[in-house]
Amino acid sequence: MNNLNEILLSEIEGFRALGNKFLSGEMSKMDFKGASGGMGVYAQSSGKDFMVRFRMPAGIASIKDLKQIYDFANRYKVENIHITTRQAMQLHGITIDEVCNIMKEGINKELYVRGSGGNYPRNVSASPLSGVEKNEVFDISPYATAVGKHFLDKIYTYKLPRKFKVAFSSNDKDESHVTATDLGFLAVIENGAQYFKVYLGGGIGNNSRLSVSSGQLINPEDILYHVEALTELFINEGDYVNKGKARIRYIKERMGDEKFINCYNSYLEKVKAKGNLKIEVETKVYDKTGIETSIKSPRLISQKQDGLYSVYVHPMGGQLRTNHLKLIIDKIDGMNKIEIRLTMSEGLYIRNLNGKEAQILLDLTEEMGGNTSLEYSTCCIGVPTCQMGILESQTTLKEILSYFKEKNFTKDILPPVHISGCTNSCSVHEIGTIGFRGKKKKIQDELTNVFELHIGGDLGIGKTKLSKIYGDIKQADVPEFLFELASAVDNSNKDFTTWMEQNVDEFNELVTKYIV
Repeated sequence: MNNLNEILLSEIEGFRALGNKFLSGEMSKMDFKGASGGMGVYAQSSGKDFMVRFRMPAGIASIKDLKQIYDFANRYKVENIHITTRQAMQLHGITIDEVCNIMKEGINKELYVRGSGGNYPRNVSASPLSGVEKNEVFDISPYATAVGKHFLDKIYTYKLPRKFKVAFSSNDKDESHVTATDLGFLAVIENGAQYFKVYLGGGIGNNSRLSVSSGQLINPEDILYHVEALTELFINEGDYVNKGKARIRYIKERMGDEKFINCYNSYLEKVKAKGNLKIEVETKVYDKTGIETSIKSPRLISQKQDGLYSVYVHPMGGQLRTNHLKLIIDKIDGMNKIEIRLTMSEGLYIRNLNGKEAQILLDLTEEMGGNTSLEYSTCCIGVPTCQMGILESQTTLKEILSYFKEKNFTKDILPPVHISGCTNSCSVHEIGTIGFRGKKKKIQDELTNVFELHIGGDLGIGKTKLSKIYGDIKQADVPEFLFELASAVDNSNKDFTTWMEQNVDEFNELVTKYIV
């Protein structure tokens, strides 16, 4: 790790110089983006401020790392820490010198940003309750962290056509998106033995595609062979010219599923012939003494360990207030064996709490986020922060929740909505039950802010599917549309899924009323 740190530290001053060239106008926005993404940094729309993203493999947020992130945010007067849909954390609105200070101090404390953006292996995602969830197959956390370390150890060497995402799921809920990502590992048990089922060539974004199964079960110790096989396939078969078609899913589409899998297997044999990549991991033992509680809360999850619980916190739009993080850190710092895991839905779990501790954390975090599914909505950072943003996604989410509050509608009727402020898919709206994608559209010769409506996406082993596009709704009309939809479902005394299945004509009539 010392050699890695030396290499990463040696890059910082060169990057600072690039940042200053960009600020002085000597470097274009796109040229800087091409150079900065791999450093874990992006310029914001102002052209003066920057964002930095931390690598947090498997969404594991140690108390040590959280204290450091809080210290950075507090020091540089960052009011909100953004939890991403890749189980990472971002700081926004900082200067290039502050970015470089964060890089340097982070490296020395083993908190890294390198390769968290750009054409690099991104943060490895994992089921956020792995290790403590009642219906998990087995704990995939140590395998996800092993792959994260594998990437980090040589992060400065990668020259990929585009980003590369790896996911691990511990059960059929697939909260880490193995069925819609570049390379996914699903935990399975066969004849009493642990295996991974491998998924390939999926991805969310322009021309979203679902993954295909490789058709084999692999020993968990062999995962790095598969990581390296797909990496080499990507390097050799990926498109370095057309960035819009440079993701792995386009290789699969070009070859066809069968040929793609055969190609993958040929690379797998080559990788295995090169040398030993088998890994040994240590599965964590959860031996804390539990205390039962009779508390009822939608944010309280009973763990498979008797008397232990996880508390869910979902800050609106993934925007965790810096002072709220400090309150959480201060409270759990004196507790025994507490963990925090970030989620793919911009929330976090405070895990391994006994019943008394769970009550304390529920009370502490009551005003830090929501309690209904709609309040658990996922939202990109959007305009005016993101340089790629088109619409104000965070503002739209606030307007939705405010509209429901004004109407005194507090029932938990609608599912979470997924709001992306541009044609990218930072909120993964394509696999959301209700999704919105921001864009501008000419309506009666006037350029208007609209959201493309996506309906019917889903996630889970055997049921993942992409949403159907229904058309465009004016940004200003989105809150009213959702409220009218919620009211119709509520009046039927059915749950949302049942209502959608049984009231297709009524839904289409409602949508037609708002489509422009």
